[in-house]
Amino acid sequence: MITRKSKREIEMMQEAGKLLVKTHKEIAKMIKPGITTMEIDTFVDTFLREHGATPEQKGFNGYPYAICASINDEVCHGFPREEKLVDGDIVTIDMVVNLNGGLADSAWSYKVGEVDQVGEKLLDVTKTSLYKGIEHAQVGSRIGDIGHAIQTYAEGEGFSVVRDFTGHGIGPTLHEDPHIPHFGLPNKGLRLKEGMVITIEPMINEGTWESQMDTNGWTARTVDGGRSAQYEHTIVITKDGPLIITEQDS
Repeated sequence: MITRKSKREIEMMQEAGKLLVKTHKEIAKMIKPGITTMEIDTFVDTFLREHGATPEQKGFNGYPYAICASINDEVCHGFPREEKLVDGDIVTIDMVVNLNGGLADSAWSYKVGEVDQVGEKLLDVTKTSLYKGIEHAQVGSRIGDIGHAIQTYAEGEGFSVVRDFTGHGIGPTLHEDPHIPHFGLPNKGLRLKEGMVITIEPMINEGTWESQMDTNGWTARTVDGGRSAQYEHTIVITKDGPLIITEQDS
């Protein structure tokens, strides 16, 4: 069932978004060769609880961590681990904040030290593709408009768009309808309405778009070993255009 959020619900989600942004900005200071994603997970869990919030995905369908930490060829849902990050890694930190019942969801890809030229382009194209999708998160637009904008741009830059994982509605629970694919045809799919809250979260690969599941049952990685990046925002559909509640640059 697709829900449209009340003013109060949106305000609660905005407060969660502010804390999520604050958390990501702290993570950005931590990312460097030698740190482990388990250290980042411990920090996030503690930081959120100190601010009266909880990591929503911890315990979701049995998921055991406060964050997802996906490194290099891991597309999404990577488990935090004790292995140290090294110069040249690309790591995506994905988290959902629950603050007094308001939810906000955002993934961000970080470079560890110096990344090669292709890696830099992958990060740039992935982030740009997110914002190209957000441009179409308008009242009256169709879901296919979002995916088409992302796919056209990313593939035009020589990369591929993951098909197996999509954006989604959010609030009051973590994953709600509708699904928001990052590929597709314009003028197709459900029309967006004022008050809907969705995530747009393209996962872009340097090789094929196909992924495979690790034995842990959670982590997806590219089938060809190519690197993957992801950027994600939570967006409110408003009559005045898309409202990004997890924007880090504001």
